[in-house]
Amino acid sequence: MTGSYVVFESIGQALLKTFEVTQPLADEVLLESDYTVISAGTERANLINLPNTGTDENGFPFFPGYCGAGRVIAAGKDVTNLKVGDRVIIAWGGHRSHTIKKAQTVFKIEDDSIDLLDAAFAHIASFSFLGVRKLKIELGESAMIAGMGILGAFAVQIASLSGAIPVVVSDFDPVRRDLALKLGAAAAFSPDEENFVGKVKAATGGRGPDAVVEVTGSARALQQALEYIAWEGRISLLGCTRVSDVPVDFYKYVHRRGISLIGAHTFTRAKQESTPGRWTEHDDYRTFLKLVAAGKLQTRPLISEIVSPEAAHAVYARLGETKNPPPGIIFDWNKIR
Repeated sequence: MTGSYVVFESIGQALLKTFEVTQPLADEVLLESDYTVISAGTERANLINLPNTGTDENGFPFFPGYCGAGRVIAAGKDVTNLKVGDRVIIAWGGHRSHTIKKAQTVFKIEDDSIDLLDAAFAHIASFSFLGVRKLKIELGESAMIAGMGILGAFAVQIASLSGAIPVVVSDFDPVRRDLALKLGAAAAFSPDEENFVGKVKAATGGRGPDAVVEVTGSARALQQALEYIAWEGRISLLGCTRVSDVPVDFYKYVHRRGISLIGAHTFTRAKQESTPGRWTEHDDYRTFLKLVAAGKLQTRPLISEIVSPEAAHAVYARLGETKNPPPGIIFDWNKIR
């Protein structure tokens, strides 16, 4: 059986290639993808070889994609937790038609009412859960989400579900700001508008937000957050600030005002057992799916395109040229079967 995968061969060059699908070992399962979600910020950064990326550290080729959903199509003889036909979350699997995983690492979707298109967002949404959880928001605190890509769109909803009120957002793109309002944000601002910092403070009762999820990965956005955040506020660094091109006066904006800067990279999460502010991937998947099933967390408004993987070259060419790409581009692997 032949499968397909997306690879970055060099800077700005994405291709769809084929490979021979092998069978799983005794403790493994072979997974077939239905959908994989492009993580635009991370994948663009690697495509154009920004500092502090996989391509910067290890070079090309690079295999993008870490978020999807599909089915078990073969299982090794020692596998007991999964069977052929089970629907699963595919994490860290790449943009691939097929991938092999250790069975014990794979999360089974128990609720048959959940569409795999929604489930495909579970892994990337878990990043937003981590970024919000680390802030330990208390009921009634205000929150700011800086950046309205996929992570920001989930963070808006999760912060609201965590009891933050109001939740406000910032983004340069008016389409993304409109999406934030549809997802429940009380106000949406552009970082380049006049008196931006003053407007954010006014929208959060005059003192600034108590908690900020910084998800742009821009050093300038972090500097702005330090200007508008409330005294003794907390900022979770969910976006990857790969280029530190803006100086920060740490005494004035951090030390003197008691601000907490919290690293929220997914590699900081708990591996075996959830603890306050640090849940495991599987526990966050479980929470995501329950909220989707209950209609309390939305995925469909985030989808901008569903395309065949055969369009990968064109999709990534566009991604490389656009600083603010559309938030939710999905590869539908059923289109090439």
